Amino acid sequence: MKPPSSLQTSEFDSSDEEPIEDEQTPIQISWLPLSQVNCSQFLGLCALPGCKFKNVRRNIQKDTEELKSYGIQDIFVFCTRGELSKYRVPNLLDLYHQYGIITHHHPIPDGGTPDIASCCEIMEELAICLKNNRKTLIHCYGGLGRSCLVAACLLLYLSDTVSPQQAIDSLRDLRGSGAIQTIKRQRERERGAETQAEAEAGSMQGARRGTRSRVSRITPWAAGGAKPLHHWGCP
Repeated sequence: MKPPSSLQTSEFDSSDEEPIEDEQTPIQISWLPLSQVNCSQFLGLCALPGCKFKNVRRNIQKDTEELKSYGIQDIFVFCTRGELSKYRVPNLLDLYHQYGIITHHHPIPDGGTPDIASCCEIMEELAICLKNNRKTLIHCYGGLGRSCLVAACLLLYLSDTVSPQQAIDSLRDLRGSGAIQTIKRQRERERGAETQAEAEAGSMQGARRGTRSRVSRITPWAAGGAKPLHHWGCP
């Protein structure tokens, strides 16, 4: 696919004192199977495409073309605009749009967690994408903290039987032991210990499906108050 004329690679190059050649390796996407929550879809997770920071030298044009070639239709971006500038991809959202990829930008500060209202909004949008069989990808900077947190919340949101620890284990099996370290620290600060949240979630496992708000499944994972929401489900 020919690069959009209004967004040339040079816009994202670093300064002249860093003439380091871009990496040629394909962008690595991990695909989370959602079969454990009775969904036939897969959710993609990856690091920031086109990132140029320290020893990372990705090519934004090449990465975006690869995402398009994989059939990605929707991308959820959790980096702030400040981060996109820091990592030399300030126009990434515009580039996605020019390649015909629907972009859902939900900035979450690095090292932080979304408030419950934002988390619920993300869950709703992800559920709609999955319901409509759209090939969906999520990413933050490294694809370990915020992205894995959102993916784990999705497992809890779509299922009454998956426990918080099972969700954590699924993401660590997929992305490595570094996944969801951010949320673990947050929960330790706010709730005293991770096991407390798991015990509380476990005590609700006997409730009938559909009689408990999905908010109660993800509240321990996000800050702020809760609001009622509609569960779209997944085919």
